This record gives sequence, C-alpha cells and structure tokens, in this order.
Amino acid sequence: MPRTRNPFPTEFREQLVALARAGRSVESLAREYEPCAATIHEWVKHAGADDGESDARLTSAELEELRQLRREVKQLRQERDILSKAAAWFAQNDVTSRRSSSS
Repeated sequence: MPRTRNPFPTEFREQLVALARAGRSVESLAREYEPCAATIHEWVKHAGADDGESDARLTSAELEELRQLRREVKQLRQERDILSKAAAWFAQNDVTSRRSSSS
C-alpha cells in the first residue's frame, strides 16, 4: 500500500529526538510540530536502540537487513514454486511422450 505522504526527513527526526532527550515533553513537541506523540516516542525508543541503550529493540541496520532478507526469501520462494511447476510439467510431458512413442 503506498504511503500518503513522504516520511519525515532524518534530520527532523534527529532534532526532535534530541529535544526530547534534553527534557522537552513529547506531548509538547507533538503539539508544536506535526508528528503525533506516539510517533515521537517511537523515534526516541528507536534512537536508544541505535545508540546501544536497549538490547530489546533492533537497530536501524538490523531492521534494514531484515527487510532485505525478507525480500530475498520471497523471491527465492517464488523461484522455487516456478521451478517446481516446470519440473511437474516436464515430467508430465515426458510420460505423455513415452506413451505415444511406445504404441
């Protein structure tokens, strides 16, 4: 599903995270700027994981690697399914051609 708008620029997110870490409340940042409080909370948590503050969350690099690996798995599954169908088709044609040649 396509996004309805472009994501916030990285610099903007980093500035809001820095303001939240400096003591500004996330709710006041949400009122002053466009993103909702839940989005800013998520950015702060994600920045903490990237900085090594939390082992419970995946870092940005790990998330990107996970996305790439999921794309590769999807492609490999599609290729496997195509090859499986092709093998079944060739096997069926081989059986059919043997029947017709043996008569």
